[in-house]
Amino acid sequence: MLDTTSQSVSTVLFAGAVIHTFLTGWFNRLAEQHPEGSLKENLFHFLGEIEVVFGIWAAIFCGFLAWHTDFTHSIHFVEGLSFTEPVFVFAIMAVAATRPVLTAASGFLGGVARMVPLPGMMAECLVLLSAGPLLGSLITEPAAMTVTALLLRDRVLGAQISNKLRYAILGTLFVNVSIGGVLTPFAAPPVVMVAGKWGWDTAHMISHFGWRAAVAVVINAAALTIAFRRELGALRPPGNGIAKKTNHAPLALVFIHLAFLTAIVAVAHHIVAVVGVFMMFLGVVQITGEYQDRLQVRESLLVAFFLAGLVVLGAGQHWWLRPLLAEANVSTMFWGTTGLTAITDNAALTYLAAQVPDLGDAAKYAVVAGAVTGGGLTVIANAPNPAGYSILRDSFPHGGIKPLSLFVAALLPTAVAAILLMP
Repeated sequence: MLDTTSQSVSTVLFAGAVIHTFLTGWFNRLAEQHPEGSLKENLFHFLGEIEVVFGIWAAIFCGFLAWHTDFTHSIHFVEGLSFTEPVFVFAIMAVAATRPVLTAASGFLGGVARMVPLPGMMAECLVLLSAGPLLGSLITEPAAMTVTALLLRDRVLGAQISNKLRYAILGTLFVNVSIGGVLTPFAAPPVVMVAGKWGWDTAHMISHFGWRAAVAVVINAAALTIAFRRELGALRPPGNGIAKKTNHAPLALVFIHLAFLTAIVAVAHHIVAVVGVFMMFLGVVQITGEYQDRLQVRESLLVAFFLAGLVVLGAGQHWWLRPLLAEANVSTMFWGTTGLTAITDNAALTYLAAQVPDLGDAAKYAVVAGAVTGGGLTVIANAPNPAGYSILRDSFPHGGIKPLSLFVAALLPTAVAAILLMP
């Protein structure tokens, strides 16, 4: 439990971390002004890595807490937090990025794309931005983000396209993944936080959220495809479509990897079990190296580090977030949660809402709908977003993804989601 001073410092540092995420491009430009390999160049590049931002500021807070109270109290504070989500995202991202899983995903999405009679890259873009995010309701949002981002990187973003289209794809992807996992109660982090406590099953999710989200996902994907039809239609797909991949993994190995993916989802709330399943997965990867690419361990660890820092700093925001959620009416709760999600993880917001006693059914719907609606506005808004950022940032020129440009690109698909999901 944090005292008043610690809560205030936590909020100040949290605000500093949010501001830092918008300054990563500036730090990278500073790094380029110094000799390669120098201390300053390495330091500024480190500060320009968005995945380490919240970890850095969380470490500062833990140092303050140890000084303000004592070392034992700070250790107890960290041990009392739940790092289930960062561990789960690390494991699911690493497994989902393997060649056998991508073989299955690309085969499915490629089959769907071939049924869409559109020229050039229009069909692939439409399918990847609609069917890809909706897969999140089955394989979880982090896995859907990983698979879809990798395919978009290799199939679309690797081509010579305009920067405007790149950001439009990114913004649509983030928004669609955020809302695409609400057809089931186990796939979207903000839904997982409340589904058990509020008794929401798959039937409830589909009838209240799922059909609305599915319509919004399709509209967003179709709107982008239509808006950029000339540019996408003029592009030639590399290879023979999404499903084209050299040295495909054997079908049996694909099923084994999908089984590991399913097992990690099944034990997602138990860190020890997730680690155990992941260790067995590493053994399989070791003996099937001929059909494996380099494991995305570094990228997955950075994303987990980002989320862990968010958990540490987010724990100190209860003092101002919980009263806001408790006192707001349904409309205010929906729009307020949509906006607040842009500056804090949406799962944290729904978790806090679940602690509010006697919350009505309309308010419960509003807080979850708002949380997923605003989940594509920033990198920190939704747990899978750092995974997508990590995979796609090298596909963007001039120092990577610019947070403000992402925010602007996500506004229109967010508006579509809000219209469909508002109470």
